[in-house]
Amino acid sequence: MSNTKSTPPAPERERQDERKAQDERDRENARELGAAGSQLSTAPSEESAAGLPAMGVIGWIRWFWRQLTSMRVALILLFLLSLGAIPGSLIPQNSVDELKVQTFKDAHTTVSPIYEKLQFFDVYSSVWFSAIYILLFISLIGCIVPRTGQFVGQLRSRPPGAPKRLTRLPAYTTWRTEAEPEQVREAALAMMRKRRYRAHTAGDAVAAEKGYLREAGNLVFHIALIVMLVAFAFGQLFKSEGGKLIVEGDGFSNTLTQYDDFKSGSLFDTESFAPFSFKLDKFTGTYERSGPQIGTPRTYEAHVTYEKGAYGKPQKTVIRVNEPLVVDGTKVYLNAHGYAPVVSVKDGSGKVVYRNAVPLLPIDNNVTSTGAIKVFDGYRDKNGKKTQLGFQAFFVPTFAGNGKGTMFSQFPAPDMPVLALNGYHGYLGPDSGLAQNVYQLDKSKMTEFKDSKGKQLKQRLLVGETMKLPDGAGSITFEGIREWASFQISEQPASGWALTGAVAAIAGLAGSLFIQRRRVWVRAVRGADGVTVVEMAGLGRSESAKLPEELADLAVTLNAVAPTAPGPDTDPGSDAGSVEESSVEPVEGAEK
Repeated sequence: MSNTKSTPPAPERERQDERKAQDERDRENARELGAAGSQLSTAPSEESAAGLPAMGVIGWIRWFWRQLTSMRVALILLFLLSLGAIPGSLIPQNSVDELKVQTFKDAHTTVSPIYEKLQFFDVYSSVWFSAIYILLFISLIGCIVPRTGQFVGQLRSRPPGAPKRLTRLPAYTTWRTEAEPEQVREAALAMMRKRRYRAHTAGDAVAAEKGYLREAGNLVFHIALIVMLVAFAFGQLFKSEGGKLIVEGDGFSNTLTQYDDFKSGSLFDTESFAPFSFKLDKFTGTYERSGPQIGTPRTYEAHVTYEKGAYGKPQKTVIRVNEPLVVDGTKVYLNAHGYAPVVSVKDGSGKVVYRNAVPLLPIDNNVTSTGAIKVFDGYRDKNGKKTQLGFQAFFVPTFAGNGKGTMFSQFPAPDMPVLALNGYHGYLGPDSGLAQNVYQLDKSKMTEFKDSKGKQLKQRLLVGETMKLPDGAGSITFEGIREWASFQISEQPASGWALTGAVAAIAGLAGSLFIQRRRVWVRAVRGADGVTVVEMAGLGRSESAKLPEELADLAVTLNAVAPTAPGPDTDPGSDAGSVEESSVEPVEGAEK
């Protein structure tokens, strides 16, 4: 058995030696560059594990705060926020449609209890989503405040002086000229300022810096994210949104009792509705009449008359899809449209007990519609007894399917409207205390009418036709058609701020990605032989092929003012403004 220690293989030893040499070169470069190579960014330096506090509550709090306000943690929280929004987009939310949530629970009895415990039906108000949201908010503020102060300090200060050895910088060039050093520096200073560099003379060199918009864009991006987060939170707390179905000739007043359905944020005040009202004068819809897209809607227009306040002057306007009516920050959107057949019902004595336009619910693209006609009050049977009537309605705007045992619509415009009815009598259940669907007929306590053959009474009606009820029970007449439109009335405060933040975030991100922060130094000193030696070098925040190109362009421009001096070692065909790699040593006399 040998007690000698095993040595690493030769290739491994070479890699270790190379890493040690590289580390030594990096440390030497850092010492040489000094302030010239620092503060090209306001990003805080990352702490290593060795820098963690060994003990103490204050030390751990300070370490936790530094981790929370680091860019790495901010990106992780932003990623988690995006992941958290996925179930909010795929799973029905109580804040949007409680009926869809209940339908989902009935259809998925296994996973619904799990989703409910995880608050997947209320994602945006859940504890875990709020925690991510608040931590991201704190992280961004803790990151921005010190970086803003540091950036302002950099703007108020001057670019640092040139390092001792410009040859260590990534881009470098040099030449000899007969011009005086002061003349070269003055020309370099004027050239830099003309190119919009922040420049000044520091000792025997001109120091210039450009690209501050990169850091400004970075800060604008983060500030814009905070603006978007605040606008989103404010909008969720103070928003209001409701829907209203209006038949031609009817109107709406912006009060809580006028809405068909309404949802609002937890801090919304129901007394703060914008005071306005409007009336649907006419709805116009046009459709493609031929070709492969026959029946496709071309225009949906709701012609309305609206008034601001209680005594506002009536004004006419047209609401189109994605072109809402805006009144005092409240937007009225056009959502959908359908047909409302106008029917009249008479009792056995011939008295009209019901006349109204009944909105029906579209079930396909050709606006085939279903619904229910309910007569609650005023009707008496042939014996004078009060009862209630109900009719199951099926409507097609352009009739098709005759003789095939069914009917359907072949075009969405009302070219040949037909209304099919089934009649019932009995109790509709309006006093049961349970909410009823206006488009469905509860037939549990209803008795269907029978025709003379003992079959269910049903009939298809054209406009103007009447269906007579059996045994002198009355009649129902299809008098005409009116159209209805569904509107969404919403107030979303701070939406302008959210849009401004989104635009600013995009602009700031573009600036931080495409603008390069860089520094350029021009040193002009007299050499040992009395000839002026000019050195130019550039340093960027990150490696870029554009920095050597930019330095070469600057060198060519300055060379026109301070041309290359002839000498025994000068090649007449050489390019005076060519940029050399940092490993090339300067000509003799380049260092002071």
